Amino acid sequence: LRREEVAQLAFISTEYYTRLEQARGPRPSREVLAGLTRALRLSDAERAHLHYLAGAPPAPPPGPSREVRPSILDLLRRLPHAAALVLSAAYEVIAHNDLAAALLEDFSALPRHERNFLRRTFLDSSAGERQWYSRSGMEIFGRTAARHLRAAAARYPDDPEVAALVKDLLAGSAEFARLWAAYDMSVEPAPHKTFRHPLIGPITLNCDVLDIADRDQRVVIYTADPGSPAEGALRLLSVIGTQRLDVPG
Repeated sequence: LRREEVAQLAFISTEYYTRLEQARGPRPSREVLAGLTRALRLSDAERAHLHYLAGAPPAPPPGPSREVRPSILDLLRRLPHAAALVLSAAYEVIAHNDLAAALLEDFSALPRHERNFLRRTFLDSSAGERQWYSRSGMEIFGRTAARHLRAAAARYPDDPEVAALVKDLLAGSAEFARLWAAYDMSVEPAPHKTFRHPLIGPITLNCDVLDIADRDQRVVIYTADPGSPAEGALRLLSVIGTQRLDVPG
């Protein structure tokens, strides 16, 4: 972009923008910095650095990012033999591939408010029927989720959706309220997870998590060991997809 274009997009004069570039202007306000961030399409890290250079610490981001990078979406498509999904900092499922939909459910078919992994696990009335996790797996997942959500609530104190999620979970799930009250901040890795699929039965899969630091997102990838029963189960799920095989009568 040319100087004139950046200035126009940031709603400041070209002269003032030129003086800022040359370190001759007065210290820019937060509003000016916000305009420059939008105009230059800066990432969160670049935004923070811009504020640091200007001597004005940035305000907390308004809420968890829900925009998934195209390269991450392409990664999901390139993993046909793995179930993969992208979670926001508040556990909203913001992208997933076909095998993840077959293993868990098709989150894209749900209203956005219901695409939250924690809501589906702890608050949805049909969660007992899905039984994504074994009892021990549910305990580990719950402790990890409570720790992550507590951290997200601290990072996004002004986000009404994060606040509402915490409030709803504490009011609607005694199990989550117990885990939240325990204040367990220890890190408990879970390299394997056992899912209870209504058609396939128990499936134990490898679980790997990739952090996308600049978006505060996580890519969760479930894979099966070569030649294992789980590999055959995933292969069958890739054929079945999200269809139901209920037998009438």
